[in-house]
Amino acid sequence: MGFEYLEIKNYEQHQNPTKMILENWQGTSAQATVGRLLEMLIAVERVDVISDLQGLIEEDCRKYLKKKQLQEQPLQVPEVDSCVPKTLEMNGITIDDDPSGHMPELFDAFICYCNKDIDFVHEMIRQLEQTECKLKLCVFDRDVLPGTCVWSITSELIEKRCKRMVVIISDDYLDSDACDFQTKFALSLCPGARSKRLIPVKYKPMKKKFPSILRFLTLCDYTNPCTTSWFWGRLAKALSLP
Repeated sequence: MGFEYLEIKNYEQHQNPTKMILENWQGTSAQATVGRLLEMLIAVERVDVISDLQGLIEEDCRKYLKKKQLQEQPLQVPEVDSCVPKTLEMNGITIDDDPSGHMPELFDAFICYCNKDIDFVHEMIRQLEQTECKLKLCVFDRDVLPGTCVWSITSELIEKRCKRMVVIISDDYLDSDACDFQTKFALSLCPGARSKRLIPVKYKPMKKKFPSILRFLTLCDYTNPCTTSWFWGRLAKALSLP
């Protein structure tokens, strides 16, 4: 946030230092936004805070945007008001989603990947969607409509719209903040929701160390020549389970 050491020490004397820091940050920085605050929490590995406060953050943002809209809206009598009701943030977030929210689009699996692994994502689409498997994958760059909050939409898709999550592991994955958030958020879900299961997939050799938070999960290894012929069948079966 840009505070100096002495300023931070001074905040420690206040009864509510967090509140004081946030208020001063808003008054001194043009980057004091909800999105920037979420990025900071992810950078210090406090995804648990985002998970615990997600509902409150979204509600506060909705209230703020509604208040701002009312302030900017010209005075108009109801008889000539042509405005249509706005949908909630979580409605109409994917290509085939119902804008009214009555029939949200559901998926068999959320695909966690970094942009440099997109070729393997395309292969996954061909093998799992365009064959007799007929699975439905949630690929963010393909299925999510632009103009929405990345973090809240991602959380909604992982927790409520997708039965499972496939994590494509590579050296580039380890450098992706988005992949790190998605993986940690999925792992932070309550025990009841965790039954959706994460499925780590390794599709090419790695130079870096395999992520420790995923070591306890059974790996689907495309690099193993002994199991390559069974790879897509095993993955499709795992994603087809209730």
